[in-house]
Amino acid sequence: MEPTLKLTGIHHLTAVTATASQNHAFYTQVLGMRMVKKTVNQDDVSAYHLFYADGNATPGTDITFFDWPAPPERRGTRSLVQTGLRVGSQASLEWWQTHFVQKGVRHSGIVRRDGRGTLDFEDPEGQRLSLVEDGGIGEAHPWDKSRVPGMHQIRGLGPIRMSVPELKDTDRVLTGVLGMEPVRSYPSAGDRGPTVHVYRMGAGGPAAELHVAVEPNLPPARTGAGGVHHVAFRTPDDDEYFKWAERLERMGMPTSGPVDRYYFRSLYFREPNGILFEIATDGPGFATDEPLDSLGERLALPPFLEPRRREIEAGLKPL
Repeated sequence: MEPTLKLTGIHHLTAVTATASQNHAFYTQVLGMRMVKKTVNQDDVSAYHLFYADGNATPGTDITFFDWPAPPERRGTRSLVQTGLRVGSQASLEWWQTHFVQKGVRHSGIVRRDGRGTLDFEDPEGQRLSLVEDGGIGEAHPWDKSRVPGMHQIRGLGPIRMSVPELKDTDRVLTGVLGMEPVRSYPSAGDRGPTVHVYRMGAGGPAAELHVAVEPNLPPARTGAGGVHHVAFRTPDDDEYFKWAERLERMGMPTSGPVDRYYFRSLYFREPNGILFEIATDGPGFATDEPLDSLGERLALPPFLEPRRREIEAGLKPL
């Protein structure tokens, strides 16, 4: 690894919804997240691409959705299986547990997993999520218009859990190509569950961890509504981003090549089990084309799609 080339954490995670209006209601009203960008999939402009994040649209806080009329996900291995959403304290987990009961959200009890308080739950389409206590470490940017009290709001993403049938080749890419550090392992459900291997990026902590469960007895997953499309890892700027593009090419990793998403730069590639990864820059950010105080209130289109606004708007259903 080049001495300065390090991923710093989770950038975003993109999942699939077949019901954009229901998705929007759940993530903004039940989870109290801010919709920081209402745009379209740049590769399929008939579909919304919705971004939910913290009050400042901070990199590392956004869970995003493609609106595709897909059948439900078939769960299995070779997939991203659970998305962590960080909260600050045990008291927050207890608040959320009561909130989920009141809102009829499918959820488990609060457990201790990998040394952290955790509350598993699902969105209306079966998207597997968990609230993870992060001890209130680091910055937080609550949204002042959220229905969730500021002290209990979701602070950001992480950790992210994926499933593979065999660890060796995935470990080789995570450590030898991406420079992640294996730090520990734990059983996911007592002695009955699969072993989960924890890989750390940057300074570590739940915002910078990828958890890899080894599950050889599961069938391969099939992407669909309620499933995850890809996970993106953070790199701070364009200089390091282009170094990553060069590094992956030099190491024989097939990639998309550099892609400018306007709000950040992207580089896509698949690890050996077919799971889609992305490296994304922290900037320019979502306030590039909208004022920070009114993010997500109108359909935003990058400049190359703006001439097609009327056509694109006509093909989208109101949220």
